[in-house]
Amino acid sequence: MSGWAGIRDPNVVLEDEAVLVLNKPAGLSVMGERHETDLVRLAAAAGEELFPVHRIDKVTSGAVLLAKELRWHGPLTRQFAGRTVGKAYLAIVTPGGMPAQGVIDLPLSAGRKGRVRVAAQRASIVADSAHGTWSVPESEVFGHVRSYPSVTAFATVWQDGRQALLAVRPVTGRRHQIRVHLAWIGHPVAGDPLFGATDAPRALLHSWRLAFDATWRGGARVQAEAAPGPDFWALVRDRLPGPGPAALLAAAPQPPAPPQPPPPAGPGAAPRAPRPAGPGRRRPAGGRRRRRRPPDSPPAR
Repeated sequence: MSGWAGIRDPNVVLEDEAVLVLNKPAGLSVMGERHETDLVRLAAAAGEELFPVHRIDKVTSGAVLLAKELRWHGPLTRQFAGRTVGKAYLAIVTPGGMPAQGVIDLPLSAGRKGRVRVAAQRASIVADSAHGTWSVPESEVFGHVRSYPSVTAFATVWQDGRQALLAVRPVTGRRHQIRVHLAWIGHPVAGDPLFGATDAPRALLHSWRLAFDATWRGGARVQAEAAPGPDFWALVRDRLPGPGPAALLAAAPQPPAPPQPPPPAGPGAAPRAPRPAGPGRRRPAGGRRRRRRPPDSPPAR
């Protein structure tokens, strides 16, 4: 990975006295790496202190919002927690055959080894092809673990039989939400290592647009758009219609706006409580239950 200047200079999407929006390359973590470098460390090593307002996955490219001072960090993170930030992603999924638009309403939970999964058996997912919806009956949601209401909306921008390009809006902001939701309805993100995909050299998921309120500008709404790089388009470029990706995205439809689950009262999300344990269940010695990392670990996505 090149130095901070080599990453920062060509990838600035928006910058002012309070924030920096960077078009993060895939393969670089925002923060928190133990054995490798990350975006925040690279900046610090070059003398620039930045405070991430949210995170996107290491394998995901695209817009990341960073505060330059802590006094701007708090108001921005509260917007993510309150779900007032506009977010749109681009995803190339395999195979095609997606409806014009859809809403995936599948609760998430932490499974074995903390891996995020849908909080129900795959066979219990109800797909309504006429309306483009996927859901799980309340009676089928796991009762032995905490589950987190999770909703993803999408619109199909282009597709053929092999792949589909989606504009995706995560209504809630759980960890790995888009990747898990799309995989569990049978259309995983191309190249996603989380599900063993090998059809692309990287996960074809991109943080495309952000919209937030700038308190330092009198509350003005700020919009930022990060264009995907050539590596995102390589798998489908020869099959796209028209003059190129930019023209395709300019005419992209907007994902639907389903009702939002209630925002959390505080940091993180309010999970659905597990059902009471039956008489045959025993807790570990000491009465404590081993806690798994929830799929909505802050900062919000």
